[in-house]
Amino acid sequence: MRIVISEFISLDGVVQAPGGPEEDTDGGFAHGGWSHPFFDPEVVGGAFDDAMSNAEALLFGRRTWQTMASAWPERAGDPFADRMNALPKYVVSETLSDDKLTWNNTTRIPGGEAVARIRELREREGGDVVVMGSPTLVRTLLSEGLVDELRLMVMPVLLGGGKSIFPDDGGLHTLELASTVTSPTGVHVCTYRPVAKG
Repeated sequence: MRIVISEFISLDGVVQAPGGPEEDTDGGFAHGGWSHPFFDPEVVGGAFDDAMSNAEALLFGRRTWQTMASAWPERAGDPFADRMNALPKYVVSETLSDDKLTWNNTTRIPGGEAVARIRELREREGGDVVVMGSPTLVRTLLSEGLVDELRLMVMPVLLGGGKSIFPDDGGLHTLELASTVTSPTGVHVCTYRPVAKG
């Protein structure tokens, strides 16, 4: 299986709370919902539809999973929501207990086992495991070389600080640009893949 990261991201590399004001206010973040002015159904929405069309599972960090689990089940009847709700889901968390996994088809991966378990998942036959949001998890996956594709929807806005997906471990990670398309709202949808070492 391939690990595919799909993120709304600002020009200054922030991925925190693109969906709404209360989504994630950690660190006093005050710009929640910043992605809305730049969303267009055809290019940006199409990028999500494309990512989901090959998805055979979803992978989340705890906070992103909790946000999604509180939103998607009540949207049943919408084709995208129905797909989100039906897919197998994995959440990396030390603190969530199994009885709190209210979103159907969710399996918890204990934080201390995350790298090994995700490596095993990646070695299985199948389609894509899509990761959205989840900046702490994505930083780990990038550091560990466990990302097969990085789909960034780069939005023309500076947020002045916030959570990032990029590791700050001093590691060099070379990527190649596989495709790019620009939306009428100025969003660059860029797909990157790691360059094989050797």
